[in-house]
Amino acid sequence: MQIFWSSLYQLVNLVFQVYTFIVLGRVIISWVNPDPYNPIVRFLYNATEPVLQRIRRILPLQFGGFDFTPIVLLIALALLQNIILQLIAQLHRGF
Repeated sequence: MQIFWSSLYQLVNLVFQVYTFIVLGRVIISWVNPDPYNPIVRFLYNATEPVLQRIRRILPLQFGGFDFTPIVLLIALALLQNIILQLIAQLHRGF
């Protein structure tokens, strides 16, 4: 049973880390004028825009041409990652 909880912990941690890098890639690529037809640009946009759009509807954080929504998303991802990983660790200790 320990292998299951350890694997689940690592998988959840990996998913959060990968998505964090995807968001960071989206931020970095937004600093330049990317080709919108590039498959990497399209992937980054499609993977992050649904979440960022929801955050923008709740918190309009665009000031002077700067979009601070990805910062909110990164903070939320870090908090959610911490909460979920702690829950998995507690469930592991309970079994």
